Amino acid sequence: MSVRHLLLLGSALFAIGVFGVLTRRNAIAILLAIELILNAASLNFVVLGHAFGHPQGQAFALFVIALAACEAAVGLAIVLGLYRTANTVLADQINMLKG
Repeated sequence: MSVRHLLLLGSALFAIGVFGVLTRRNAIAILLAIELILNAASLNFVVLGHAFGHPQGQAFALFVIALAACEAAVGLAIVLGLYRTANTVLADQINMLKG
């Protein structure tokens, strides 16, 4: 595949992730859409790093993967905590965080 095709794939993954964040009501589905956005960014880092001959793109991708793992752990802990107190994982029904 050429660089152009891979960048189009990364852009499509990013767009699907943004669409998922904006349209989903389930908090777990929103977390999965955020993971999709981070994976699209990692793909673009690697492709552009390869295209320009810089290995920093792969290093940035490793940092994004580590960030995604931390985000998943913290996000799922927050969702479980909210489920225990509010008995729902729907994002629009959780209004307990308002002061």
